[in-house]
Amino acid sequence: DEKTSGDVVLEVHPEWAPIGAERFIALVKDNFFTDCRFHRVISGFMCQFGIAGDPKHYASWAKQKLKDDPVKVSNLRGHMSFATSGPNARSTQLFINFVDNKGLDPQGFAPLAKVKEGMDVIDKIYAGYTGENKPNQMNVKQFGNAYLKNFPKLSYIVSAKVVE
Repeated sequence: DEKTSGDVVLEVHPEWAPIGAERFIALVKDNFFTDCRFHRVISGFMCQFGIAGDPKHYASWAKQKLKDDPVKVSNLRGHMSFATSGPNARSTQLFINFVDNKGLDPQGFAPLAKVKEGMDVIDKIYAGYTGENKPNQMNVKQFGNAYLKNFPKLSYIVSAKVVE
């Protein structure tokens, strides 16, 4: 929306998490994040994205699980890491830390990038869908943006590209 519009530049660090960095760049090159909503946003913690608006596009990547990268740098404000459901289970969902979340480090969340420009835009991502009134991830995966139309205030990525 107009409150969160603006450019965000991420600086990818393959030396931090080579497997995760490679996957993220591949997803960007595949236009995976075009019209991708921030479907899970917790004020004072993080904003999560990475379920493609088209369920078929999501499914084409989601089963390709990644081996975990060791945590080499901390989950600081502005750092981006893959979300995971357990060991060696990363696929397409990522989050950007609103604050320093060093408690995530021993849980295996390995940052792969940091916000270089636009953290002010990230800080304005809509966080009003909470509790019972938040998107259900299973429905997001199954129905994509057709389901997320029920959450019109969700912030989203217009497009993403790799800049060398």
